[in-house]
Amino acid sequence: MIQVHEVHNRIISILQRKGPCLPIHVAKELNISTLFVSAFLAELVENKKVKISNLKVGGSPLYFLGGHETQLANFYNYLHPKESEAFLLLKENKVLRDNEQEPAIRVALRSIKDFAFGFIIEGELYWRYLSVPETEAKNIISTKIKVAPLIIENEPIAIEKKVTNEPIDEKKIELVNEKGEVKDKEKLPIIIEKKPEVVIEQIKKKKIEIRERKKERIEFDNPLVIYERERLKKEKPKSAFVLDVIDFLNKNNFKIIEEKELKSREYRCVVEIKSQLGLIQFFTEAKDKKTITDSDIKKLLSDAQKIPLPALIIYSGGISKKAKEYLIKYSSILKAKKLE
Repeated sequence: MIQVHEVHNRIISILQRKGPCLPIHVAKELNISTLFVSAFLAELVENKKVKISNLKVGGSPLYFLGGHETQLANFYNYLHPKESEAFLLLKENKVLRDNEQEPAIRVALRSIKDFAFGFIIEGELYWRYLSVPETEAKNIISTKIKVAPLIIENEPIAIEKKVTNEPIDEKKIELVNEKGEVKDKEKLPIIIEKKPEVVIEQIKKKKIEIRERKKERIEFDNPLVIYERERLKKEKPKSAFVLDVIDFLNKNNFKIIEEKELKSREYRCVVEIKSQLGLIQFFTEAKDKKTITDSDIKKLLSDAQKIPLPALIIYSGGISKKAKEYLIKYSSILKAKKLE
């Protein structure tokens, strides 16, 4: 009989030694099925003893211990090409300003949640790399932000600032009204020695710039998303076959968690069943077909592993020889039941 507590400890020991792992790697170390290992890992994640990545390797996330986050960088090549580009750019620069990046990179930065962490400074969105603390990121930004000297007809404007390296911000700009007049010269955070009207003009331009940037952030449209008109979804009537499948699942103690796809002769859903190891979920497909082929089984298992979950096929007819061989080969994460 499997001792759950002992298996948990062994899994943690493996992750401590090897770093981020896939369920199949842990299963090989323990010499037990991937299905059981996935259930154990799910329990450890739920108890916050193990973490799970957003990054997927072959459709499955990585499992790792707290403090091993930086080791996820070893798997960056499994990211989408544009996400890999964003990852390398952020890793090299440590901090990136969102509105200075091209649209595709901005989208990618929002996707690589294991490596890119967003924060706001003066209304601007920045991204810091995984290993860069937020305090360090803010220091990097503060050293980059400098107010350039103002020049009119090649003549520099002498400006003395009370706060060293402090850029003109929105609060300071509020001291200038819409006409460009200084509301309260004593509170103005710069002392103008000559040509004050030039400095006021510069502040007016800064106001317009900030307004445009805010407008740009609001209007930013994800270039990778195709928007469709929202349609009222009508609930499809369930066919006799689908109703038989639902009745079959209920009689066999399967609980339907989520319906995925509904056709007259096909039904896809996520089900849950109670086992000795606790609750286990399956990505399930029922087919009203004369013969289930190996192609049917392969597609189902592929779709299940993208979630990732073990797969369950429910069939009304027969199963081809190749399909049976495939079921035996992947029996730890692939199950079949005949609809009766």
